[in-house]
Amino acid sequence: MRRVHILGAGPAGLYLAILLRKANPATEVIVTERNAPDATFGFGVVFSEETLGALRTADPQTYTEITDTFARWDRIDIRYRDRTMSCRGNAFSAIARIKLLRILQNRATELGAQLRFHTEIEDVSALREDADLVIAADGVNSILRRTITGFDAQTGTVGSTYVWFGSDWVPDAFTFIFKQTEHGLFQVHSYPYDEHSSTFIVETTPETWRKAGLDQVSEVDSMAFCQHLFAEELAGHTLRSNRSLWQHFPKIVNSTWSRENVVLIGDAAHTAHFSIGSGTKLAMEDAISLAAALENHSDLRTALVEYELDRKPIVERFQQAAGDSAAYFQRTEHLQDLEPPQFAFNLLTRSGRIGHGNLAQRDPGFVRSVDNWLHGKILSPPPLFTPLELGGLSIGNRVVAGSPETGAGLVIGETVAVTGNGRIHPGSPTLADAGQWPDLVESVHKAGALLGLRLGHAGRRGATHPPQRGRDIPLPADQAWPLISATDQPYGPRSQAPTMATEQELQQITAGFTEGARLAADAGVDLLELDMAHGYLLAAFLHTEFPFTVLEAVRAEWPVDRPLSVRLTVTDYRRGGLSEEDGIALAARLKAGGVDLITVTAGQSVHSDQPPYRRGYLTALSARVRSEANVATLVGGYLTTTDEVNTIIAAGRADLCFLEGA
Repeated sequence: MRRVHILGAGPAGLYLAILLRKANPATEVIVTERNAPDATFGFGVVFSEETLGALRTADPQTYTEITDTFARWDRIDIRYRDRTMSCRGNAFSAIARIKLLRILQNRATELGAQLRFHTEIEDVSALREDADLVIAADGVNSILRRTITGFDAQTGTVGSTYVWFGSDWVPDAFTFIFKQTEHGLFQVHSYPYDEHSSTFIVETTPETWRKAGLDQVSEVDSMAFCQHLFAEELAGHTLRSNRSLWQHFPKIVNSTWSRENVVLIGDAAHTAHFSIGSGTKLAMEDAISLAAALENHSDLRTALVEYELDRKPIVERFQQAAGDSAAYFQRTEHLQDLEPPQFAFNLLTRSGRIGHGNLAQRDPGFVRSVDNWLHGKILSPPPLFTPLELGGLSIGNRVVAGSPETGAGLVIGETVAVTGNGRIHPGSPTLADAGQWPDLVESVHKAGALLGLRLGHAGRRGATHPPQRGRDIPLPADQAWPLISATDQPYGPRSQAPTMATEQELQQITAGFTEGARLAADAGVDLLELDMAHGYLLAAFLHTEFPFTVLEAVRAEWPVDRPLSVRLTVTDYRRGGLSEEDGIALAARLKAGGVDLITVTAGQSVHSDQPPYRRGYLTALSARVRSEANVATLVGGYLTTTDEVNTIIAAGRADLCFLEGA
């Protein structure tokens, strides 16, 4: 390769220039930047230990220069409700962005790269013709990505409204500050990057931002507002502005990262919300990967494919974690009822990459304090062993399973059909089996667990083979029974078409639920659950009053000193369908109707939906329902380890967890 043009002299472009010149001094590397060498929009840059290891291997000289100027810390402080909670064992380092750029500029120049500042690119086509390879390292507003078709860029925003300041206040830890005002909640992300300076990011929801009048003031007045608001924390120090304007964080996703002889790196290719501090890290790691691919392959197309295959899965994981983290900070207003220990734990585990076990390794004292608070004792077992008081019942631990032999605190088996035509498959239990329930209660109690019983009606998802043969496989016509639902549309392309339920049939179904509640109460069942999920009958009627009519009838029959639960589809993942906000509103209404627990589910309302199935995919939904509807929750979603359960319970994202395989 004879000539490489790099557009953009940020960390990604400069570091790639360094690595390309190191690998092959015969390659002409030209870096073009529209701004001045000392122009930078931001203050400090954070690096993790993992990233530093990659930098050390790629170019030891740059690594030494960068790390010689680092501010380092291992503590995170969370200031909330006039308390400061600290967690150690978090190895991070930071450097002033302008200092990082100077180091990279000097090193690139020393190795023979040509750096051209104050230079606009007028003709992208000419740039491409002049080089064997063109690198788009020109950030979120990349001119190359915007003018060259085929990248299929998806752009938008994530997270709350934020403004990025600097300050001469120097905390000795990464510091989160949460401050409630008459307008709403404001929060700060702050960290030191040298002995005299720190980054100070202020964030709030758009609603609070507008209520505070910040949409109507100048940059100077906005900074004065924030300085006054956080005067106590700043302790006489001041904020600094560098085009510090309120904005939303840009989200960039590209279907492909290269087109012919043009390739994207850094923010031109992808972004990750600042709350997990990965923007510069990902950009410089892109440069390392691309340089290695170009060195390994003489064929440009092969090298660019290898680069994308190497980096894209890693970046996608970071973007998922960053998106979860950004969404978390949008919802902290709803977490203000959490006590400080649980709030701090919730914050530290927000992205899903860190759990109870990981934090226990980093800072055993911090995790012990959370466990002790949760259990109410000085020496406490892990969170999953904390008893739960629910609707007059004490559940011995936080695990739910389908069998009492697992040691779970609560056992809930297969859904019991309240009418014959409400069975899912021929072997589904029905109310006719109620004579066996007292013995089942006794055996579960002997195993040290409590028994929950779920009542439901299959609706249009009935008359199928048992699930062991596959989901929603219809029975042959001569073995099936007539189905009813809210509409006459079949569930799936091969499913039997139901008839619309008549008023008389709905009354009979209500009577079946009521009779099931009475039989369960007489048998000594500890918890009763109504199935309003996954496209079964009650879920199909969630847009009507019918499920609430059933709830009212069951609540009148079920003892008030035993908990009542509802298995609820919170969102069905289809356009025009049930949104998360709709589901949360339903959960709040169910609680007002006497429900003690919501079992959070999602999807399967229609056959063609596409839920984002992954481990813990329901946990964020559960956290929203629990905090925004103010009701206890049970969550599953491919939870397979006790550490996941410990993390969810300690963070207050759910009150009970269904553990796969238990």
